Amino acid sequence: MGGWRCTGLSWPHDAPVLRWARGDGTGPGRTSVLAYGKELGLRADGERHCVGARGNLCPLGAVVAVRSTGARCAECARLDRAHSVAADTIADDPRTYRVYLAWFGPGLVKVGITGEAREAARLREQGAVVFSWLGRGPLMAARRTEELLRAALGVPDRIPYARKRAVRAELPGAAERAAEVGELYRRAAALEGAGWPEALERLPFDPVDHVGVFGLDGVSPAARVVTGLVDGGVVSGRLVAAAGPDLHLETVDAGIVVLDTRLITGWDLVASGAREGTSVPVVAVGGGGVQDGLF
Repeated sequence: MGGWRCTGLSWPHDAPVLRWARGDGTGPGRTSVLAYGKELGLRADGERHCVGARGNLCPLGAVVAVRSTGARCAECARLDRAHSVAADTIADDPRTYRVYLAWFGPGLVKVGITGEAREAARLREQGAVVFSWLGRGPLMAARRTEELLRAALGVPDRIPYARKRAVRAELPGAAERAAEVGELYRRAAALEGAGWPEALERLPFDPVDHVGVFGLDGVSPAARVVTGLVDGGVVSGRLVAAAGPDLHLETVDAGIVVLDTRLITGWDLVASGAREGTSVPVVAVGGGGVQDGLF
């Protein structure tokens, strides 16, 4: 895998996929579909560089902090944010959007929006253990509904990843998981007529559970989480689960270690022996996390 730079992890279907680009920016990219039970070993090489913005290379080739989950320099981060749906700068977007309610663990629920064409990919990318659609319609109607739920019900639109990881090891049963989302859906639906945008069509409650997709059922709790790579540092182990950007690796020397794949973007990575162990900084799960670890 020499000369390849990771550009992120995605969930186009029911399996995590790592995306790669050549370190020099030339030629087509590639993807690696990950499978539970398979060995994975990565060694960082050199320095970590900005991944650019909106599919374009960083003109400065800037070096970025090893603990940043954004992997962008200040200018590329500004350009990327300016063209995102979250920035509220695309009011005339003609596409249809969906409002969702997502559950990550006991007491951890959020509201959000995603393009209808993406289906549930956004929910898998965030590590939503259970979710249900709430409504569909134009972008501004979806955005106003999101704001209504935040104001009227106190439902956040962001949850730090460190909190998601902390509760992931002790999830209740499927019925209890669905019930908490169902209660939030009931409270949200009761807001129709109280500021609910007319352009947003309410969708029926239909909980989708990702425990099986993420491979979390019966997996031992993660003990540690990687805080960043270093030149020559290795992360290796057997992939036992994944949720959002997190890969849960069973290592030979540190138990179950969580690798947030946002931390490997921008590095040139080469394959290492999958049983080499872990030689990068880690902390206990829940004992501290990387910066800007939102959503």
